[in-house]
Amino acid sequence: MGEHTRFSREAFAAFRADDRPGPVQMLNLIRLHAEAQYPDGPHGGGHEAFAAYGRISAPVLARLGGRILWRGGFEQMLIGPEGERWDVCFIAEYPSVEAFAALFRDPVYREAMVHRLAAVRDCRLVRLASAEPGSTFAG
Repeated sequence: MGEHTRFSREAFAAFRADDRPGPVQMLNLIRLHAEAQYPDGPHGGGHEAFAAYGRISAPVLARLGGRILWRGGFEQMLIGPEGERWDVCFIAEYPSVEAFAALFRDPVYREAMVHRLAAVRDCRLVRLASAEPGSTFAG
């Protein structure tokens, strides 16, 4: 299993405790296994397993009011660990903390998670909050 593929109970509890009003954006940086790591053996590549996760989870995301705000491809690390690369990069938005938490109670999403866990070697999931755009980096 990868370095970081799941959040801890403590991290999830802290996430839920900070139930501020309004939408929550989640930056996702994901590195995939070359071969998916299913418990019962190979079922193809990591990209295919992650695609299965996406197909199965998309209706749940939409039903809970979530959406993908931005998706793009990793090109170059300018500041950060040299050699660090990400296969999948996107920002998802959920209408609330509760909407994000509801994913993990949904039986269809739990089915999708089997594929995500098999696909993901390492990831970063960073909670963000929207701010008004400004003319400077500091707002």
